[in-house]
Amino acid sequence: MAYYGVLFDNALDVALAPLGLGPEVARKTGASVFTAQAQVHYLRELHAGDRVIVETRLIGHDAKRLHYVQTMRRVGADEPAAISENLILHVDLNSRRVAPFAPEVLARIADAVAAHAHLPLPQQVGRRVGLRRDRT
Repeated sequence: MAYYGVLFDNALDVALAPLGLGPEVARKTGASVFTAQAQVHYLRELHAGDRVIVETRLIGHDAKRLHYVQTMRRVGADEPAAISENLILHVDLNSRRVAPFAPEVLARIADAVAAHAHLPLPQQVGRRVGLRRDRT
């Protein structure tokens, strides 16, 4: 399971860089993103050596948060191997408190969310974790 997380995390770094976020920016600005919530659906087994593609779709945002979903597929496969839905917070690393995105970053995020709005969402997005209650 941990390797799925590493693959998703590495793909997120690639997706965040053009927005003005990610590890390089964190070192320069003292601000980064922290995961507040994550839900992963493991749908198909991957094996060591499998090549994968991870697509990241930005779903929504506000001044301090970004909601996104990632779909992981084995190269050449149509069906997803895993879906990861996440909410991240923008954090000032000095104060360790949630802080607003810089205006230029927020503008790029808004543009990306708008550009992704027409893309289909995986059916797993928005599902809650839990057991169904027995109604007896």
